[in-house]
Amino acid sequence: MNQTTPMMRLQVVPDTAPFSDEQRAWLNGFLVGALQLDGNVPLSPEQNAAMVGSIVAADDDDDAPWHDQTMPITERMKLAEGKPLRRRMMAAMAQQDCGQCGYNCRDYADALAARTEERINLCVPGGKDTARMLKALHAELDAAPVAKTAPVTVAASAAPVSAPGRSRDNPAVATLLSRRLLNKPGSEKQTWHIEFDLSQGDLDYVVGDSFGVFPRNDLGLVDQVIAVLGASHATQVNGKALRDVLRDDVSLSPAPDKLFELLSFVSGGALREKARALAQGDDPDGDAANLDVLATLQKFMGVRPHPEAFIEALDPLQPRLYSISSSHNAAPGRLSLTVDTVRYAIGKRPRLGVASTYLAERAAIGDEMRVYVQKAHGFALPENADTPVIMIGPGTGVAPFRAFLQDRGATKAGGRNWLFFGHQRRDCDFFYADELNAMKVSGLLTRLSLAWSRDGDAKFYVQDRMREVGRELWNWLADGAHIYVCGDAKRMAKDVERALVDIVAQFGVRSTDEAIAFVADLKRKGRYQQDVY
Repeated sequence: MNQTTPMMRLQVVPDTAPFSDEQRAWLNGFLVGALQLDGNVPLSPEQNAAMVGSIVAADDDDDAPWHDQTMPITERMKLAEGKPLRRRMMAAMAQQDCGQCGYNCRDYADALAARTEERINLCVPGGKDTARMLKALHAELDAAPVAKTAPVTVAASAAPVSAPGRSRDNPAVATLLSRRLLNKPGSEKQTWHIEFDLSQGDLDYVVGDSFGVFPRNDLGLVDQVIAVLGASHATQVNGKALRDVLRDDVSLSPAPDKLFELLSFVSGGALREKARALAQGDDPDGDAANLDVLATLQKFMGVRPHPEAFIEALDPLQPRLYSISSSHNAAPGRLSLTVDTVRYAIGKRPRLGVASTYLAERAAIGDEMRVYVQKAHGFALPENADTPVIMIGPGTGVAPFRAFLQDRGATKAGGRNWLFFGHQRRDCDFFYADELNAMKVSGLLTRLSLAWSRDGDAKFYVQDRMREVGRELWNWLADGAHIYVCGDAKRMAKDVERALVDIVAQFGVRSTDEAIAFVADLKRKGRYQQDVY
């Protein structure tokens, strides 16, 4: 090798660093020259990491274009191709920054990459797609020394909080105070207003925060699982009765890959091959998406793993987060939620949303629950109380905006308030109608724009109402209004943003590209905030 070019023989920047060949060659030369390194002396991985860590960190801490709740995981992973492992881990997550895992998405990814967090199954909204992708990425850690040793800073907010009720790892206790059905006869939905007494846990919160509830599984489902398992309710697992463990500690939907792996170990022949295929993400019978724990045991009827091994193969029962629909300033010591009851059927078997049906039906008034307050990430009222706000929340998306309005009323904020609310039918799905109309009469609610998708011949949604009043909406934006969206991420949030772009283009006299850039700038400045799921 030519001895006059020692710099090119020393690989200060490893092949795994996120640079092109040309960038890597230039950086190698620059660092060797700047640090006066001898090209014949190799560096350890730790030395490499120390030298390039700051460069890598600066390069991969970009705007995270995959950080979009509305984007499918396949698209997010494509955007993250070639990025460091911790960034690909972030892209695999649900992008909601919901805090259900105890972190936001970026910090959870950083903690996994730094091995300060070993639990890779905490992203509940991401579902099985996220779990499988994180499992595959986590397996790369041992083969990626730079990713392990490069300095990673995990935000202080991700650390456990000592005060009870401030994190999922240290919940407090709240008492279920009351519940009432918000729908009237004729509705296709069941939506409940649920109130908690917080005085026992001395909790408080600010509007925009979410409330974490640790649910219990339905005992009917638990008993069916035990029967198919061929076990006794009283069988001891980790010092508790099997029935109590299945009710309180483990998730019964969807079936995790570890359960398929276990079934492959204790079965044989065609059943073993089928279980192995399911564990690897294949779908030999076309029913993988419908397999919860009970359906899996029924599919492998007669295969009966030991109860301890069975419990070990299940995921932990995670808390569920709900937008808070009340203001601490308006009702100290109390907190309310607006909860849709989730029910559906697969075949002849009904399926239940574990937390929604627990809150709406199984928990008794007066029951104590383990709960915590999850601080919002970028979803809060403007600091200036005189700033006008536009709130778009169809269905249960109205929850945080009821809280916003209560708070602005209690604090006598001077800013104007405009709410867009919609649902299926006005006669039976107009949540909080009396309250909202009273707020309108009092002047607290400046404008109330409604949309009912099933009352006319054609479906009509909040984004359609936005277009109808586009000129006024643009005038509010021109006056500095902040705009908020809460609800479904997959369709509603996209449709609302598309309508907003059209309104900016039409009434702000901009091209489509300029209107898109304008809306993006609203997001960057915190004037367009979303709480979507």
